Amino acid sequence: MTTPILRRAVPADTHRLADIGRETFVETFGTLYPPADLSAFLQSAYDPGATRASLQDPAQASWLLEDASGRALGYATAGPCGLPHSEAGPGALELKRIYLRRIVQGGGLGGVLFDAVMRWMSDQSPPDVWIGVWSENLGAQRFYARRGFHKVGEYGFHVGNTIDREFILRRRPAF
Repeated sequence: MTTPILRRAVPADTHRLADIGRETFVETFGTLYPPADLSAFLQSAYDPGATRASLQDPAQASWLLEDASGRALGYATAGPCGLPHSEAGPGALELKRIYLRRIVQGGGLGGVLFDAVMRWMSDQSPPDVWIGVWSENLGAQRFYARRGFHKVGEYGFHVGNTIDREFILRRRPAF
């Protein structure tokens, strides 16, 4: 495989970003949910209108990781923190999503996406950086712990009518 290309997503990428979002979520978590719950979540979370609005919002940013042919291999999205934590105050930022296709996981590309997000966040000078991660996703938890994140809370993440136990992680910037 040639070296993937990382670039900031723009509104013209609306459908590509929504598609890779749906595909990687299903690939990663699709077997965990009843079909109706999964379908409801995918329609809401990866709605093209909401995706376009996110890409047009200057307070948010998304990145696409592509192969040489332009096929999306992964993506990341960040913006104002929306996690339910009493200390997630004004100016706090959240890494909202970071996903890679399974075929490219484990090769360091997650770190490439993560570093791009952290550089963007650093430019915003946030008081804190936050991440929500599924309580059962031990690999992601180890990844974030190596990068200075600590568990500071929990909440229920809705996938249709299913409610997952999510951990809230925070890192005080040392950018």
